[in-house]
Amino acid sequence: MTTSSSIKVNPLATLLLSLLTTTTLSFATEKYPATLTGHAYIPAETMISAPINAPDDLKISGKFTQGVRNEQIGAIEGKSMGRPTGVSLPFKGQPIQGHSGIKKMPDGSFWLLTDNGAGSAQNSPDFMLYLNQYDIDFENNEFRRLKTIFLHDPDKRVPFRIQNEATQERYLTGADFDPESFQFAGGYLWIGDEFGPYLIQATPDGRIVNLFETQFQGEKLHSPDHYSLTTPGKPDQTIDFEIFRSKGFEGMAVSRDGSKLYPLLEGALADSDGNNLLILEFDVPKEEWTGHYWYYPLEQPGLSIGDFNMIDDQYALIIERDNGEGVIEFSCQGEETHNCFPKENLPQFKRIYKIALNGENQGQQVDKIGYIDLLEIEDPHNIARKPLSNGHFVFPFFTIENVDIINDEEIIVGNDNNLPFSSSRLPNVADDNELIILNVKELLEAR
Repeated sequence: MTTSSSIKVNPLATLLLSLLTTTTLSFATEKYPATLTGHAYIPAETMISAPINAPDDLKISGKFTQGVRNEQIGAIEGKSMGRPTGVSLPFKGQPIQGHSGIKKMPDGSFWLLTDNGAGSAQNSPDFMLYLNQYDIDFENNEFRRLKTIFLHDPDKRVPFRIQNEATQERYLTGADFDPESFQFAGGYLWIGDEFGPYLIQATPDGRIVNLFETQFQGEKLHSPDHYSLTTPGKPDQTIDFEIFRSKGFEGMAVSRDGSKLYPLLEGALADSDGNNLLILEFDVPKEEWTGHYWYYPLEQPGLSIGDFNMIDDQYALIIERDNGEGVIEFSCQGEETHNCFPKENLPQFKRIYKIALNGENQGQQVDKIGYIDLLEIEDPHNIARKPLSNGHFVFPFFTIENVDIINDEEIIVGNDNNLPFSSSRLPNVADDNELIILNVKELLEAR
């Protein structure tokens, strides 16, 4: 990642910092209980086939995760912070992994978004971008896949050259975008991307319609992965961008009437105070940014958000997390760390906050109403399909990137398992794709 020392001071970021210095931080301290009412998971090594008309290159995924080509299936060992996870790549097919957005549909089914693959444009050119719709039986731990949408650009609406430029269907891959959030609104599928960051408009079957550059205070925002930016030609040159790498749109909520989208950056703007994340507003019928915005204040420096969905017209849920993973039962007792979790990297902060997002605090920080702790979930009915930790059911994952409302009392939460690069429940076992239902009635009623 390019550090702030090599970034030109941007007037936009300076404006943001001056605005935030006049804003008083107001953090929520109210903690509410969470009770497990459902638990299901897709095994880590679950694959689907690329479409019949996809290039042969997409029939095997993960060939470039080491930076150079390796086409031998299973030749590259997956590791999480140096610990072997027991799963290797390249994969035959496309892995069902990296869940980075969830949406409960009126018929009770769920859509789940798969992210760009291995984390960067350089190492993910053979990972396809797609969403799956599931009918989930939590009681019997069964997922019935109803539909898969592969993103594609046959009409050449993407303004830059894509990985599969010369093909007819022009399927999109992790070299093109990093999709981290999505919504259905106005008859279209909308996707929040981290690379640009961009807001992508597609038809319900995944055909790209438009790509919107991110606008704030009348200026475009760029990350170092924006298509218009290139590596400097001399060592003493710098490039000008406002958003750090991998800190683009991570969450994106939609208003209850579907008229507004609310993309949320995962990280603060460069040269800002580093603790306030931008929530922007996009008008769906007009297909333009409204100019309205809010700030989401992190509880402490270094945290990230994971997902963002509305409860109603005023209140919303946001995942806020640290980068820790693991459980104390398998923490390291000595110097060896290949078969245990380093104590200094055990998760400390995995929360879901309820916030107030309305016109009254537009242009200011959102109000944090309260939170639940995903490391202290109660399981009085023995629903958990994984072992408890320290007397609680825990969600100890490095990345937790899915939350949505189910009803007046329950929410659904899911992890991004980064296959094969995360092992959070057992030191040397790759994480499954888990979904949990939590009763959080008190949090949802809090005002």
